[in-house]
Amino acid sequence: MTHETAMTIPVEIVPATWPDFESLMGERGGCGGCWCMLWRRTAKQMAAGKGDGNRRAMKALFDRGEGPGLVARAGADTVGWIQIDRRSAFHRLATSRVLKPVDDQDVWSVSCFYIDKRYRRGGLSVDLLNAAVDRAATCGATIVEGYPVDTPKEKYPAVYAWTGFLGTFRKAGFTEVARRSETRPIMRKYLGGSGLDVSGAG
Repeated sequence: MTHETAMTIPVEIVPATWPDFESLMGERGGCGGCWCMLWRRTAKQMAAGKGDGNRRAMKALFDRGEGPGLVARAGADTVGWIQIDRRSAFHRLATSRVLKPVDDQDVWSVSCFYIDKRYRRGGLSVDLLNAAVDRAATCGATIVEGYPVDTPKEKYPAVYAWTGFLGTFRKAGFTEVARRSETRPIMRKYLGGSGLDVSGAG
């Protein structure tokens, strides 16, 4: 999939490799040494692994060939990332008061986005999300779920919106199925007519 940004540089979305991912995360490991491991580890594990520990844990996923996400490339630069995997891979979802599972269906979850600041507000997040849905579908997914921020603020710090914004999911054809917090809906996209409509659940 390709995407044209305001910078007129063609952007290609492809399965992530470790060098791509590492270059985008930078020395800080994304947001404060998270390395996108927040939902895969317990709070204790995250605190103990902040920085290099989380980096090594994520690299182990790549080394096993599990390919936990997609990246957007603009020429030689990696400018965007989206993580998607089976919901069961994100252990902390099961214990979250707000984002705990709606039901016991086999769901794939979009856990986070990370986009280079030069490429924000240009539609790249929607393209990454659509590409992630396509990837999940090729892996047999019938339901894809996301947990965006729904805020009335016109300007919202991107560092706090790593799960994406509500508008992004709506543009990609997701619908709300639960909301246990005013600003944190659970969004789903059913693939191939699968599943039941559970709007209002939770």
